[in-house]
Amino acid sequence: MSNYFTVFTLTPWDTLNSNLLSEVKLFSLKNIFKTFPVIQQEFFDDILSKVYIYNHYSWIKCLRRIVGPNNEDYDISNWTFIWAFDNQNRMFQFLFQRVKKIEREDSQGILVALAPPELAKLFAEHKEGAILKTLSLLNNPSNIKFLVILAPKGKSIAEEQQLFQVDKNYIDKLKYVEMLKNMPNIKGAWFPSYKPRCPICNEELNEIKDYNIGFGKLICLRCGYKTS
Repeated sequence: MSNYFTVFTLTPWDTLNSNLLSEVKLFSLKNIFKTFPVIQQEFFDDILSKVYIYNHYSWIKCLRRIVGPNNEDYDISNWTFIWAFDNQNRMFQFLFQRVKKIEREDSQGILVALAPPELAKLFAEHKEGAILKTLSLLNNPSNIKFLVILAPKGKSIAEEQQLFQVDKNYIDKLKYVEMLKNMPNIKGAWFPSYKPRCPICNEELNEIKDYNIGFGKLICLRCGYKTS
């Protein structure tokens, strides 16, 4: 078991590596708190509103995979990663899992992990006080040099690989069945027809339409032979 969550994300703000995945490790807050701290919807509403007002706040779909401390892969659809620098060049990285309240449209967020290590030490020392102070700092544009909200981009790459494997297996099975249908066996076919054949030309016999009394009569459409 690890003490870290691992985030795989594109970095579109880095023009040289915008199409490459970056791997970021964040310290799990389960190592500091008994339970993950709950962050109310108001924090997310406030920080998202600043994206539409300030140029140094942005929102990008670029999260591609999240792996937990037990090497478990998560559905990335309800995760948010905030990456910021303040005016003192201190870096802040926070990983949130969003949890929708029952019968309500808004949602809470669980603060799951953070980085760098110095920030983890601060949280271990000051607990809830550090959370309030740091999140308030993030929502203060005059103290922030750069803040980007990283949102999920499609399905997790782990889930995409699983779906691809399922599709590939299904296609392989279809191809195998088609191969069996076209592969002759000792008698000439894997799926032989059991229709009666004409004793003259060996063509399959067809039932004569509109002949419904007793057993139907059969006819060979090639040579005209009829059963009696």
